[in-house]
Amino acid sequence: MKAGVIGTGKTGGEVARLLGAELYDAWDEHNPPDSAGLAEADVIIVFVPGNAAEEVLEKVLESGTPAVWGTTGYRWPENLADRVKQADSRWIIASNFSLGMNLMRRCLEILGRGVELLNSPELHIHEVHHIHKKDAPSGTALSWREWLNLEGVKISSSREGDVKGIHTLHIKTESESLWFKHEAHSRAVFAEGAIWAARYLIGHGEISPGLYSFESIVDQAFRENS
Repeated sequence: MKAGVIGTGKTGGEVARLLGAELYDAWDEHNPPDSAGLAEADVIIVFVPGNAAEEVLEKVLESGTPAVWGTTGYRWPENLADRVKQADSRWIIASNFSLGMNLMRRCLEILGRGVELLNSPELHIHEVHHIHKKDAPSGTALSWREWLNLEGVKISSSREGDVKGIHTLHIKTESESLWFKHEAHSRAVFAEGAIWAARYLIGHGEISPGLYSFESIVDQAFRENS
Protein backbone atom coordinates (compact mmCIF):
# COMPACT_ATOMS: atom_id res chain seq x y z
CA MET A 1 0.00 0.00 0.00
CA LYS A 2 1.18 3.50 -0.89
CA ALA A 3 -0.78 5.84 1.38
CA GLY A 4 -0.82 9.62 1.46
CA VAL A 5 -1.74 11.49 4.65
CA ILE A 6 -3.36 14.92 4.73
CA GLY A 7 -3.10 16.55 8.14
CA THR A 8 -0.04 15.99 10.31
CA GLY A 9 -1.55 16.93 13.66
CA LYS A 10 -1.78 14.56 16.59
CA THR A 11 -3.82 11.82 14.91
CA GLY A 12 -2.62 12.36 11.35
CA GLY A 13 0.96 12.37 12.59
CA GLU A 14 0.34 9.04 14.34
CA VAL A 15 -1.06 7.64 11.09
CA ALA A 16 2.09 8.71 9.24
CA ARG A 17 4.29 7.16 11.93
CA LEU A 18 2.46 3.82 11.89
CA LEU A 19 2.50 3.63 8.08
CA GLY A 20 6.29 3.61 8.09
CA ALA A 21 7.59 2.60 4.65
CA GLU A 22 4.02 2.57 3.29
CA LEU A 23 3.78 6.36 3.67
CA TYR A 24 3.82 7.92 0.21
CA ASP A 25 3.74 11.55 1.36
CA ALA A 26 2.29 13.74 4.12
CA TRP A 27 0.69 17.12 3.53
CA ASP A 28 -0.39 19.95 5.82
CA GLU A 29 -0.92 23.73 5.73
CA HIS A 30 2.82 24.25 5.27
CA ASN A 31 3.00 21.68 2.48
CA PRO A 32 -0.48 21.77 0.87
CA PRO A 33 -1.51 18.90 -1.39
CA ASP A 34 -2.41 19.21 -5.05
CA SER A 35 -4.64 16.85 -6.99
CA ALA A 36 -1.79 15.58 -9.18
CA GLY A 37 0.27 14.54 -6.17
CA LEU A 38 -2.74 12.96 -4.49
CA ALA A 39 -3.46 10.93 -7.62
CA GLU A 40 -0.10 9.17 -7.24
CA ALA A 41 -1.12 7.54 -3.95
CA ASP A 42 -3.11 4.30 -3.70
CA VAL A 43 -5.24 5.76 -0.92
CA ILE A 44 -5.44 9.00 1.06
CA ILE A 45 -6.04 9.24 4.80
CA VAL A 46 -7.34 12.64 5.91
CA PHE A 47 -7.31 14.06 9.43
CA VAL A 48 -7.86 17.80 9.09
CA PRO A 49 -10.08 20.07 11.24
CA GLY A 50 -13.52 20.96 9.97
CA ASN A 51 -12.51 24.48 8.90
CA ALA A 52 -9.90 23.04 6.54
CA ALA A 53 -12.05 20.31 5.02
CA GLU A 54 -13.68 22.31 2.22
CA GLU A 55 -10.50 23.07 0.30
CA VAL A 56 -9.04 19.60 0.84
CA LEU A 57 -12.29 17.95 -0.24
CA GLU A 58 -12.16 19.48 -3.71
CA LYS A 59 -8.56 18.39 -4.26
CA VAL A 60 -9.23 14.82 -3.13
CA LEU A 61 -12.29 14.60 -5.38
CA GLU A 62 -10.31 15.89 -8.34
CA SER A 63 -7.58 13.32 -7.77
CA GLY A 64 -10.05 10.40 -7.89
CA THR A 65 -7.97 8.54 -5.29
CA PRO A 66 -9.86 6.47 -2.67
CA ALA A 67 -9.94 8.28 0.67
CA VAL A 68 -10.50 7.66 4.35
CA TRP A 69 -11.72 10.73 6.28
CA GLY A 70 -11.49 11.31 10.04
CA THR A 71 -12.64 14.93 9.94
CA THR A 72 -15.32 15.99 12.45
CA GLY A 73 -17.12 19.27 13.06
CA TYR A 74 -17.77 19.73 9.34
CA ARG A 75 -21.09 19.81 7.51
CA TRP A 76 -20.58 17.54 4.53
CA PRO A 77 -22.19 18.65 1.24
CA GLU A 78 -25.58 17.04 0.68
CA ASN A 79 -24.51 15.91 -2.79
CA LEU A 80 -21.21 14.43 -1.63
CA ALA A 81 -22.20 10.81 -2.30
CA ASP A 82 -23.11 11.69 -5.89
CA ARG A 83 -19.89 13.64 -6.39
CA VAL A 84 -17.75 10.75 -5.11
CA LYS A 85 -19.52 8.38 -7.52
CA GLN A 86 -19.03 10.82 -10.39
CA ALA A 87 -15.32 10.91 -9.56
CA ASP A 88 -15.34 7.07 -9.77
CA SER A 89 -13.86 7.03 -6.28
CA ARG A 90 -14.59 5.38 -2.94
CA TRP A 91 -14.59 7.23 0.37
CA ILE A 92 -14.99 6.10 3.97
CA ILE A 93 -16.02 8.71 6.55
CA ALA A 94 -16.07 8.25 10.33
CA SER A 95 -16.25 10.30 13.50
CA ASN A 96 -14.32 7.58 15.33
CA PHE A 97 -12.07 4.91 13.82
CA SER A 98 -11.83 2.70 16.89
CA LEU A 99 -12.74 -0.88 16.03
CA GLY A 100 -13.68 -1.38 19.69
CA MET A 101 -16.12 1.49 19.36
CA ASN A 102 -17.89 -0.49 16.67
CA LEU A 103 -18.40 -3.33 19.14
CA MET A 104 -19.92 -0.71 21.43
CA ARG A 105 -22.16 0.42 18.55
CA ARG A 106 -23.67 -3.02 18.26
CA CYS A 107 -24.31 -3.08 22.00
CA LEU A 108 -26.00 0.33 21.90
CA GLU A 109 -28.23 -0.66 18.98
CA ILE A 110 -29.46 -3.67 20.96
CA LEU A 111 -29.78 -1.59 24.11
CA GLY A 112 -31.86 1.03 22.33
CA ARG A 113 -34.37 -1.63 21.35
CA GLY A 114 -34.61 -3.09 24.85
CA VAL A 115 -34.49 -0.07 27.15
CA GLU A 116 -38.27 0.30 26.96
CA LEU A 117 -38.44 -2.67 29.34
CA LEU A 118 -37.11 -0.39 32.10
CA ASN A 119 -39.30 1.81 34.30
CA SER A 120 -39.04 5.47 33.17
CA PRO A 121 -35.33 5.38 32.25
CA GLU A 122 -33.26 8.57 31.93
CA LEU A 123 -30.36 8.38 29.44
CA HIS A 124 -27.35 10.67 29.56
CA ILE A 125 -24.25 10.56 27.35
CA HIS A 126 -21.17 12.42 28.57
CA GLU A 127 -18.02 12.85 26.49
CA VAL A 128 -14.59 14.13 27.52
CA HIS A 129 -11.82 15.24 25.13
CA HIS A 130 -8.66 17.32 25.14
CA ILE A 131 -8.89 21.10 25.45
CA HIS A 132 -7.94 21.66 21.80
CA LYS A 133 -10.94 19.80 20.37
CA LYS A 134 -13.12 22.44 18.74
CA ASP A 135 -16.45 20.65 18.19
CA ALA A 136 -18.77 19.81 21.05
CA PRO A 137 -20.49 17.50 21.49
CA SER A 138 -18.12 15.11 19.77
CA GLY A 139 -19.14 13.36 16.59
CA THR A 140 -18.92 10.08 18.47
CA ALA A 141 -21.36 11.24 21.17
CA LEU A 142 -23.81 12.21 18.44
CA SER A 143 -23.29 8.78 16.88
CA TRP A 144 -24.06 7.11 20.22
CA ARG A 145 -27.39 8.92 20.36
CA GLU A 146 -28.08 7.91 16.76
CA TRP A 147 -27.23 4.26 17.49
CA LEU A 148 -29.58 4.23 20.49
CA ASN A 149 -32.35 5.61 18.25
CA LEU A 150 -34.27 6.95 21.25
CA GLU A 151 -35.91 10.27 22.07
CA GLY A 152 -34.73 12.44 24.95
CA VAL A 153 -31.12 11.25 25.24
CA LYS A 154 -29.11 14.10 26.79
CA ILE A 155 -25.49 14.83 25.81
CA SER A 156 -22.94 16.83 27.80
CA SER A 157 -19.28 17.61 27.10
CA SER A 158 -16.07 18.38 28.98
CA ARG A 159 -12.67 19.50 27.71
CA GLU A 160 -9.78 18.45 29.94
CA GLY A 161 -6.02 18.31 29.45
CA ASP A 162 -4.94 15.87 26.73
CA VAL A 163 -7.77 13.34 27.10
CA LYS A 164 -7.93 11.20 23.95
CA GLY A 165 -11.61 10.42 24.27
CA ILE A 166 -13.95 9.10 26.95
CA HIS A 167 -17.61 8.39 26.21
CA THR A 168 -20.03 7.25 28.90
CA LEU A 169 -23.70 6.35 28.80
CA HIS A 170 -25.63 6.36 32.06
CA ILE A 171 -29.11 4.83 32.14
CA LYS A 172 -30.87 5.59 35.37
CA THR A 173 -34.17 4.51 36.85
CA GLU A 174 -35.46 4.86 40.41
CA SER A 175 -34.20 1.40 41.27
CA GLU A 176 -31.02 0.86 39.22
CA SER A 177 -28.28 2.34 37.04
CA LEU A 178 -26.53 0.94 33.97
CA TRP A 179 -23.17 2.30 32.78
CA PHE A 180 -21.52 1.84 29.39
CA LYS A 181 -18.09 3.34 28.81
CA HIS A 182 -15.46 3.52 26.08
CA GLU A 183 -12.07 5.11 26.71
CA ALA A 184 -9.31 5.62 24.16
CA HIS A 185 -5.93 5.24 25.86
CA SER A 186 -3.96 6.52 22.89
CA ARG A 187 -4.58 8.23 19.55
CA ALA A 188 -3.01 5.12 18.04
CA VAL A 189 -6.41 3.43 18.27
CA PHE A 190 -7.84 5.93 15.76
CA ALA A 191 -4.78 5.77 13.53
CA GLU A 192 -4.83 1.96 13.52
CA GLY A 193 -8.52 1.93 12.58
CA ALA A 194 -8.01 4.43 9.76
CA ILE A 195 -5.14 2.38 8.34
CA TRP A 196 -7.24 -0.78 8.61
CA ALA A 197 -10.02 1.00 6.69
CA ALA A 198 -7.56 2.15 4.01
CA ARG A 199 -6.24 -1.40 3.53
CA TYR A 200 -9.77 -2.77 3.35
CA LEU A 201 -10.85 -0.12 0.87
CA ILE A 202 -8.12 -0.77 -1.68
CA GLY A 203 -8.01 -4.52 -1.02
CA HIS A 204 -11.63 -5.08 -1.96
CA GLY A 205 -12.03 -4.16 -5.60
CA GLU A 206 -15.66 -5.25 -5.50
CA ILE A 207 -16.59 -2.20 -3.40
CA SER A 208 -18.47 0.05 -5.81
CA PRO A 209 -17.65 3.76 -6.19
CA GLY A 210 -19.46 5.78 -3.55
CA LEU A 211 -19.51 7.10 -0.01
CA TYR A 212 -19.40 4.67 2.92
CA SER A 213 -19.51 4.93 6.68
CA PHE A 214 -16.81 3.17 8.67
CA GLU A 215 -19.59 1.31 10.44
CA SER A 216 -20.88 -0.22 7.20
CA ILE A 217 -17.38 -1.34 6.22
CA VAL A 218 -16.79 -2.94 9.64
CA ASP A 219 -20.14 -4.71 9.39
CA GLN A 220 -19.16 -6.06 5.98
CA ALA A 221 -15.90 -7.37 7.42
CA PHE A 222 -17.81 -9.00 10.30
CA ARG A 223 -20.10 -10.76 7.83
CA GLU A 224 -17.11 -12.03 5.86
CA ASN A 225 -15.53 -13.48 9.01
CA SER A 226 -18.70 -15.03 10.45
